[in-house]
Amino acid sequence: MAQTKRMLWASCLIFVLVQCHLPSAKCSHALSNVGINWGALTSHPINPYTVVDLLKDNGIKKVKLFDVDSWTLGALAGSGIEVMIGIPNDQMERLSNSGQAEQWVKQNLTKHLHGGVDIRYISVGNEPFLASYENKYRSSTFPAMKSIQKAVEKAGVAEQVKVTSCLNADVLDSGSDKPSDGQFRSDIKDVMKEILQFLNDNNSPFFINIYPYLSLYLNPNFPEELAFFDAGRSFEDKGATYTNVFDASVDTLVWALKKEGYSDMKIVVGEVGWPTDGHKSANKDKARRFYHGFLKKLGNQQGSPLHPGVLDVYLFGLFDENLKNIEPGKFERHWGIFEYDGKPKFPVDFSGKGEDHKWPVGAKGVRYLEKQWCVLSEDVKDFSGPVYEALGYACANTDCTSLGYGCSCADLDIRGNVSYAFNQYFQARDQSVEACDFDGLAEIVTSDPSKGTCKFPIVIESAATSLKTRDAIIHILLLGFALFFVTFM
Repeated sequence: MAQTKRMLWASCLIFVLVQCHLPSAKCSHALSNVGINWGALTSHPINPYTVVDLLKDNGIKKVKLFDVDSWTLGALAGSGIEVMIGIPNDQMERLSNSGQAEQWVKQNLTKHLHGGVDIRYISVGNEPFLASYENKYRSSTFPAMKSIQKAVEKAGVAEQVKVTSCLNADVLDSGSDKPSDGQFRSDIKDVMKEILQFLNDNNSPFFINIYPYLSLYLNPNFPEELAFFDAGRSFEDKGATYTNVFDASVDTLVWALKKEGYSDMKIVVGEVGWPTDGHKSANKDKARRFYHGFLKKLGNQQGSPLHPGVLDVYLFGLFDENLKNIEPGKFERHWGIFEYDGKPKFPVDFSGKGEDHKWPVGAKGVRYLEKQWCVLSEDVKDFSGPVYEALGYACANTDCTSLGYGCSCADLDIRGNVSYAFNQYFQARDQSVEACDFDGLAEIVTSDPSKGTCKFPIVIESAATSLKTRDAIIHILLLGFALFFVTFM
């Protein structure tokens, strides 16, 4: 009997240890040609092992990263998920040097390939030719691509790992709204010719980021129906019928490639999605409508008129990122299909079957800090100077992009606006008591001040904190396991 109890206890310990390391067995099936962008510009990232479980639970087999993080890649090792890694724009000039490129490949590519990470692509830069950059990276992008390619070849992995660069659709120019007028912008045409030859020589695809939402955001007269996939509106161009701007954008690229002599080049959409806050057209209902039509279209293998059939795409993106630059617009921090804590925002059928009410599987085991919020004190009745100064200070140092016309917190009164800003500041600083003072204007409450569509979030434990907690638990369990065998076996 005693032996049976000891073996039962040992079995329980083993079960707990296994659960600490193995992902969830439950899994959905996403379209094989659909991946997702995993950005890291957030103050409180979710543990990457939890994120990998989320990807697997939703059947997502491809992920695109914007940098190289050893912890994230470690979590992806052995997962069966194909990975694209990125080189930030500000590193390209340095990596134009062959020695630096070889060192980068050794530290960031071959090391992780040997560790079991299925890396398929390297993006040299991210949208380096954006018109708003005013050609800042024009002279460094192609030299960096060449150096990285040579380093990849020297490492002997050029067949497995393809070098490319993810470009924004604004590399294209058209004198009209017709795809057939598409060509590459005149100010970058010479370097684009070099890049196209490079991609062709190395059998690498052309990655392009397409955002129908931006057509609507940048042009108030743009027909909204064309941003989605369920409307009856259409237009013609050289015998092709277009019912949405996504197809038109793809075919604008097809025409531009054809004019340069590369009509057979593989095209991959590196980013496509719809934001859920920060602008009147950025909300969950429109995002749900967009993804429903888009994924159903992909599931039916409906390409564009000039690019029929299967098209590889990476959805943008996985989570909201509260540290993203909002110069293009407040919506930039709200592209996530999942909230900051891994909860799905709306139904999405990654299988492409078009099920209206199928929700993604959310992140599991995410830990939150205490259920407390920082708000404007009830004792404050005067909303003059000091209150507005505190509001300005809070929003200058945290994320207030949900406030304002057309946003999720647009219906708040002045007290609500100030309280929301105070709480954002407070949560971003891990609920530090000192972060909820504002010269005596604020107080900590335990009653949720959320109102309607405006949610006052509670911050999650950062990934680093979660890692320390997990390692401590595993250490204790291993120690107990060892003591058990020393004492009883």
